[in-house]
Amino acid sequence: MLADLSPLIAATTYWLTRAYPASGGALAAALCEAQARQAVTVAAWLRYPTPTDAALVALTGPGGSARLDWVTGADGAGYDTADDHAWRTWVDEAVASWAACLLTDAELAARAVAALAEGAPVDFRRLTAPDDQDRGAAALLRHPDLLAPVADLHQAQLLDRLRPGQALIA
Repeated sequence: MLADLSPLIAATTYWLTRAYPASGGALAAALCEAQARQAVTVAAWLRYPTPTDAALVALTGPGGSARLDWVTGADGAGYDTADDHAWRTWVDEAVASWAACLLTDAELAARAVAALAEGAPVDFRRLTAPDDQDRGAAALLRHPDLLAPVADLHQAQLLDRLRPGQALIA
């Protein structure tokens, strides 16, 4: 399933790190990207929990970044080339919203990772237990007020998915 979702994860991670960039050089950028990638991966695995779900989103496409760009005030900024527009079509609005929720709420992130625990032998430490260097590198990416417009788009769906007793695979 990971391979099926990799374009969506890559594009959504790239969108988040462009919308909420790191400050402090190459190491900060790498740490910021790692945190965004972990949040997006958890969100994508929760949103598309089965191979069929992953295949359907790969077939139909995730929807693109247009609404996210509008919400963050980046309406069409950076659409200078066809290549730039192409990666934006792989951005998943719901996954970006869920990732924003996870990045701004450590308890919610821990619940989300725990929901994946059986099928995810991956360490999501940078998401669930960031150290001071991680927090400093991703200050914008983890700022609740800045991410609120994105997080609020689909937060109710994420909370519903993580509700106790809710089966991960519906």
